Amino acid sequence: MLVNNFLENSALKYPNKVALICGSKRITYSEIDAMANSLASFMISEGVERGDRVAIFLDNSVEAVVSIFAALKAGAVFLMVNPTTKKEKLNYMLTNCRTSALISHINKLDIASEAYKMTPSVKFAILAGRKKEIVNGSQRYIFMEDIPISQSSQRRPFAASPSIDIDLASILYTSGSTGIPKGVMMTHLNMVSSANSIIQYLENTPDDIILNALPLSFDYGLYQVLMGFNVGATVIIEEAFPYPYKIIDIIQKEKVTGFPIVPTISAILLQMEDLKNHNFENLRYISNTAAALPPVHITKLKKVFPKAKIYSMYGLTECKRVTYLPPEQIDIRPTSVGKGMPNEEVYIVDEGGNRVGPNIIGELVVRGSNVMKGYWEMPEETAKRLKPGKYPGEMVLYTGDLFKMDEEGYLYFVARKDDIIKSRGEKVSPKEIENVLYEIEGVVEAAVIGVSDEILGQAIKAFVVLKNGATLTEKEVQRFCAKKLENFMVPKHVEFKSELPKTSAGKITKTELRQRVKGA
Repeated sequence: MLVNNFLENSALKYPNKVALICGSKRITYSEIDAMANSLASFMISEGVERGDRVAIFLDNSVEAVVSIFAALKAGAVFLMVNPTTKKEKLNYMLTNCRTSALISHINKLDIASEAYKMTPSVKFAILAGRKKEIVNGSQRYIFMEDIPISQSSQRRPFAASPSIDIDLASILYTSGSTGIPKGVMMTHLNMVSSANSIIQYLENTPDDIILNALPLSFDYGLYQVLMGFNVGATVIIEEAFPYPYKIIDIIQKEKVTGFPIVPTISAILLQMEDLKNHNFENLRYISNTAAALPPVHITKLKKVFPKAKIYSMYGLTECKRVTYLPPEQIDIRPTSVGKGMPNEEVYIVDEGGNRVGPNIIGELVVRGSNVMKGYWEMPEETAKRLKPGKYPGEMVLYTGDLFKMDEEGYLYFVARKDDIIKSRGEKVSPKEIENVLYEIEGVVEAAVIGVSDEILGQAIKAFVVLKNGATLTEKEVQRFCAKKLENFMVPKHVEFKSELPKTSAGKITKTELRQRVKGA
């Protein structure tokens, strides 16, 4: 099975069903399939061949979704680019993977056109949005509205994609430790396997209405569309999460059943004083990944959304999803991210690569068809993550994340390998301290890092964002932590911030916090 079959199969089963809601637009499965067919045909006519890379530089939109499936139908590999990406990084990504075609929007023309000029491999660019005169020199621009949608393509399937399931389907660039973005290569098999496993434990059906306020350039946001289209559900996409009341209104108005979030979203929601006065009777589940939800958030979310199952999950771009905690376990072990998802094996190893038993901290390893093919043209970086497995010829993913497992096999995230703080000769998990900080009344967000200290080696520094109107002092935070944590885990420094630096997916970036401390 190929990823583009998700759309094609649902278009045959549910042609007149609303597949996508975006603002005032409500698009059926047959309409999206017809648009994707026409765009794919056009790209093929312009020279896009099997395995070529097609960059999609768009905000969350109908055009973005259509472009993903059009690229796949043409046998190409789609490259989702974060819509806030700046010129230098966009140039690097397009040049690095030798992009053949660029799909963007007229409102991004300044950045897109510069990247086009700097990337010799780009044959043409397609622009969404209102037409206007473009001074293009030797570049070729086509407006999406000028590509006719064949009415016949709404009635018959598009010519079969030339791809097979071990061919690449997407490249998603992720931050590298060297500062150079790494292109994570995912095959059709990788993506179909991931989607099927997640659908299985979330119990998605055609009756689901999934609200996605996460960027499609973030794999968690992208998979909401892929999984929804796989089962024939309706997916609502929003550009971002700046207006929580708008999101709440959509959940109620559209009778949303599935709501994927990240901790930043839960922090914003839980600041809304009147949230408990709304009715969310149709909301079947809330899922969370990117970073673990603080236990105090879980407790509050359950009160606000009493009928919704809460799925605490863990994953990384290199394999999409790794674990999930069954909702019935969330009260029993709220700090756990569960066990490996269906059709996958996970285990923990020591520094020598040997499997370890319960309650021993080690690196998490993932084995399954969801594991990436590797990093685009970065064999040394690939070799650090993909290592020989149990059977001859197989490769398993070393996540770079430290975990421990309890006697029943449930996993607990400890830290990124490079996040562990060594203070007073002890190894300290930032996550353990952050969970305590979130228990303090008035704390909205928290992040903990290690900073250089002549006596301690590393001192613990906490960054805290307070709810509007809340007041706290450094001493008050330290006293609260001292009641809950061992002495060596109490932050030596507490800095109050109006906000914390985040990725476009809403994940707090500790790398930037460390850089700010060094540059202070």
